Amino acid sequence: MNLRLSVLTGLAAVSLLGAARAASPAVTIDPTPPLMLGSAWYPEQWPEEQWESDLSYMQQAGMNMVRIGEFAWSSLEPSEGNYSLDWMERAIEAAARHGMVVILGTPTDTPPAWLTTKYPEVLRVGEDGRQLQHGSRRHFSIGSEKYRELCAQIVTRMAERFGHNPHVIAWQIGNEYTEDSFDPESRARFHAWLEDKYGSVDALNKHWVTAYWSQTYDDFSQIPMTTGRANPGLSLDYKRFVTDTWRSFQRNQLDVLRAHVAPGQLITTNLGGLGWANRFNRQQIAADLDVISWDEYLGSGYDDVSKNGTGHLNPYRSGSTHDLVRGWRQQNFWVMEMAPGFVDWSPTASNSLDKGETRAMTWHAIAHGADCVAYWQWRSALNGQEQYHGSLVGPDGTPVPVFEEIAQAGAEFARMGDKLADTTPESDVALLHDYDSRWAIDFNRFSRRYDQMEVLQSYYQALRDQTQSVDIVVPLAPLNRYKLVVAPSLNVISADVAQHLIDYVKAGGHLVLGPRSGMKNGFNALNQERQPGPLVPTLGARVEQFYALLEPVPVAGEWGKGTIDIWAEIFDSLAPDTEVLMRYGAGNAWLEGKPAVVTRRVGAGRITYIGAVLDSSLMATTAARLVTDAGIEPVRLDVPAGVSVGRRVGADREVFVVINLADGPREFALPGAMADLLNGGQVERLELPRYGVAVVSRPKA
Repeated sequence: MNLRLSVLTGLAAVSLLGAARAASPAVTIDPTPPLMLGSAWYPEQWPEEQWESDLSYMQQAGMNMVRIGEFAWSSLEPSEGNYSLDWMERAIEAAARHGMVVILGTPTDTPPAWLTTKYPEVLRVGEDGRQLQHGSRRHFSIGSEKYRELCAQIVTRMAERFGHNPHVIAWQIGNEYTEDSFDPESRARFHAWLEDKYGSVDALNKHWVTAYWSQTYDDFSQIPMTTGRANPGLSLDYKRFVTDTWRSFQRNQLDVLRAHVAPGQLITTNLGGLGWANRFNRQQIAADLDVISWDEYLGSGYDDVSKNGTGHLNPYRSGSTHDLVRGWRQQNFWVMEMAPGFVDWSPTASNSLDKGETRAMTWHAIAHGADCVAYWQWRSALNGQEQYHGSLVGPDGTPVPVFEEIAQAGAEFARMGDKLADTTPESDVALLHDYDSRWAIDFNRFSRRYDQMEVLQSYYQALRDQTQSVDIVVPLAPLNRYKLVVAPSLNVISADVAQHLIDYVKAGGHLVLGPRSGMKNGFNALNQERQPGPLVPTLGARVEQFYALLEPVPVAGEWGKGTIDIWAEIFDSLAPDTEVLMRYGAGNAWLEGKPAVVTRRVGAGRITYIGAVLDSSLMATTAARLVTDAGIEPVRLDVPAGVSVGRRVGADREVFVVINLADGPREFALPGAMADLLNGGQVERLELPRYGVAVVSRPKA
């Protein structure tokens, strides 16, 4: 079947599946607890007579949810067409007897050996041309039609069996989407995707400017499939193709589930151990799901010890990731996996968190909008690639020391569920995060010292210190709720994004652009207007030139003074009403006396462009000015350094989650008497030990 016919057939199947779901019998699903604490549990790895002990300990820990099934394909279908689902039903019923609802994973992250032996064409091929072998996970090609067919078959059987089980509240599709494949079928998909997008190879040549280096193509089949340094248009489209391929892989199972499961059963997937990962556009993947989940692990990539400087919770880095995930659908989310104390795969540090830190990390997620925290994993596996990974009980089935912390959190969650129900963080400030821009800069950072994630983090930290709440959303998200929208490194600005931002400004918002904004259009080609591209007429200025720096340069003006030493842009062609807020000082002849920050009032709002990477001190004063100038009066608690505050708002109340992450005890006053939700009564001061947690509330003004 060719790809076009496959797409049409798939659409027809979706219609039929939707009709089937509409006709399915009604069922009452167990209510989803407003606050869930749970763990990943693998009953297929243990004798059934040990299940009761596991579940009893979970109940002692205050858990009200358990996740099962996501790695169990060989136990669910031991041989092709031979299904064994009874054990899973017994596990679900056993969990329910202990007061736990179930999230059921589809097992498609780990195909069994009979499958990869009989159908070796489904195995993933690396960019080096080597085909993966059985014995790990994610060794399948996401573009394989045969693999999708086999996935749909096992998911159908599971959905028919458990889609109306009252104790199953949600389904998780696969596990931690990650790698793409370079097999012939995937290459054919890529070429078909490009043809569908551009219509003709001539149109592609035009947009990619393939006359450069004689790259012009005569046929789509000639186009390479690579992640190396390629034509910028190819590189950006390849990332978009990978996103669409994962999205269609997900829809293959999503459509089956929606056809067979009760409407009360939610559908999610756990998006990796690193929310900022950008192998594909996670916001687009999330758009098709009922609830967003992610796996929070310290010691991975952007959260690695090499970035943090420690192997411990960094509230800004973890907090910004929670806020990013919440922003994908602008709703509360679930943390489907959190390490109970430590991991065993970090390239730099698999250290244990401090005593009390795992509980603090759990509450930190709740503070940023999580309604569920689940730990990975419940019990140490006797064998397999993650034998040493943190767990709540050891291989003998008895608790390890961190169990006590989890039990404390479980008891607290039980008391807090109703009090946190229907609450969510609210912000007057948004940061824009854009995958196209991330990819475009990563393809050519120009300067290895320009780390766009550190740039974004510097804005996030400074703004959160001012407001204690920052949303992170995509550029085309509804922006009218925000008084201040800040876009660090918005490198790609297409025509529709530009108009959306202009409309926001004219309606009264304050848009702040950071360095490297508007260099590229939607095809990753340079904008002829220069920076910030289609926003030049609105800004009333353009970037004359950009400079990567090696030596510090002073900058001063209305926002104070400081130094820059990474990146600088200078402006010219200023409109009469465009104001210069900051200028560069002596030290670099190209920059001396030139505008570093410009601003202009447009309609009822304002647009500002910050052309330099500011030092931390100047960034702090800049954030304070931006918040004040936008007319924001933050609702916040006055707390000492090292104390993290998250605010969740309901229809009639504000709830503040306060966590002491400083290096010692902290004591401070509240703005008035507030309800102490963890201990009862009213409180006007908080005394928190290191890693101490308080949850206080007051009526909404």
